[in-house]
Amino acid sequence: MSSRFALAAAAFTAALTVVTHAADRPSFPSVPVEIAVPAGVRPFFVAHAAGTQNYICAPAATPGGLDWLAIGPQATGFDREGDQVLTHYLSKNPFQNGALHATWQHSRDTSAVWAAKLAGSSDPAYVAAGAVEWLLLAVTGAQDGPAGGDKVSRARYIQRVNTAGGVKPPSTDCTAATVTTRRLVDYTADYYFFR
Repeated sequence: MSSRFALAAAAFTAALTVVTHAADRPSFPSVPVEIAVPAGVRPFFVAHAAGTQNYICAPAATPGGLDWLAIGPQATGFDREGDQVLTHYLSKNPFQNGALHATWQHSRDTSAVWAAKLAGSSDPAYVAAGAVEWLLLAVTGAQDGPAGGDKVSRARYIQRVNTAGGVKPPSTDCTAATVTTRRLVDYTADYYFFR
């Protein structure tokens, strides 16, 4: 495990001891109202992710005609003991005609979920300066693992909270000379899964 991932896992372990019940079930995280989950669901799984938010310099509907466009994350999720439990990335959703959606796959049972953004928040009372927004995502597809594993495929909603880093590079860095250049921006976040 790299030192970056080890530090991220250690920080998550310390934070999670505050947000878990004695029964070892995750509590609801404190979030801005615009990304609150609907009534009737509860958190059942949580992981701390460390990785990158990825961008490409491309034509865009901006004054300069170019900007950094998000091309998805690549991150590893850890449990409170620091063990890998998830991989997070962008992939084709087989339940939505191959639409590109954020994807989480459990590291052990290979169950997977795809989700799309419902709402986001950059409320400075919650979201750190220089961090990607917090999100509420709705699950748009779920698949059990080949042996029937359902560690994440039971999810209906996912929240991305406690983010650090990951914001797109300055638009001024995307020029005709850098078109198609990719930037991988380090980030961390906690992902809460609700059913």
